[in-house]
Amino acid sequence: MVGSAICRQLKGHEIELITATRSELDLTDQQQVKDFFAYHKFNQVYLAAAKVGGIDANRSYPADFIYQNLMIQNNIIHSSHENNVIKLLFLGSSCIYPKLSDQPMKEESLLSGYLESTNEPYAIAKIAGIKTCESYNRQFNRDYRCVMPTNLYGPNDNFHESNSHVLPSLIRKFHEAKSNDYPSVTLWGSGKPFREFLHVDDMAEASIYIMNLEEDIYKKHTQQMMSHINVGSGNDCTIKEAAEIIANITKYRGEIIWDTSMPDGTYRKLMDVTRLEKLGWSSKISLAEGLHSTYKWFLQNQEILRR
Repeated sequence: MVGSAICRQLKGHEIELITATRSELDLTDQQQVKDFFAYHKFNQVYLAAAKVGGIDANRSYPADFIYQNLMIQNNIIHSSHENNVIKLLFLGSSCIYPKLSDQPMKEESLLSGYLESTNEPYAIAKIAGIKTCESYNRQFNRDYRCVMPTNLYGPNDNFHESNSHVLPSLIRKFHEAKSNDYPSVTLWGSGKPFREFLHVDDMAEASIYIMNLEEDIYKKHTQQMMSHINVGSGNDCTIKEAAEIIANITKYRGEIIWDTSMPDGTYRKLMDVTRLEKLGWSSKISLAEGLHSTYKWFLQNQEILRR
């Protein structure tokens, strides 16, 4: 999702854009990645590839999440270094912050407490990615930057019924309930936790903006060992409120039942985006606007999503 959004926006720049599908390149295979980088000789790399999923997926496949993400990012970052890549942007996640972080979460909250248990393996992999970039910067004077997006959604999201994040999962549930005239929809948890959401096109724009900042400006607003930048909207809502927006967009009029026997996850995860705003960027797409366009994309791509 994020990679395709970055590619869409980079096509408007005067660059040669090179990508590879999963069938063409296994990013967990060190030799394949080394050969790919040696052949293409990149000067910029956007590291958006990752194994991602919602609470159920993280809880069910913790080994997959930590192993695959560590392998992907280690192979790419090290191959970038070996082939003298000038600049790299690593995309992390807001789950890197402790479960009980002060809200909104500042970059300085990293490593200040225990992580949320449901996605700890994924979070540890992403923290390792930040520290890997910082270590190559310190030892080899690289310019490898890190951005930490909040919860993302939009075109090309994963709408799987059990392995997706909250918004695409809700879109699918309410769409199917409307299509099949179900009298009710049962959702996990209490609906009370707060979440911040950012449309993927905003994330892509922010990524390109941060990648292209002059190095002295980037360093002025970051620290050598706390160099990541939060990317978010700076606003949040409850899961219940998000569900009601999606129910309205899909025109579902049935009952919403909350299964409180299922986990809520972290109560609140709002990003402090002060650092990003000082660098001159802020989000543009509202949640309602973004969900409308995402549902429209979902409807137009049913055949692809069924494959």
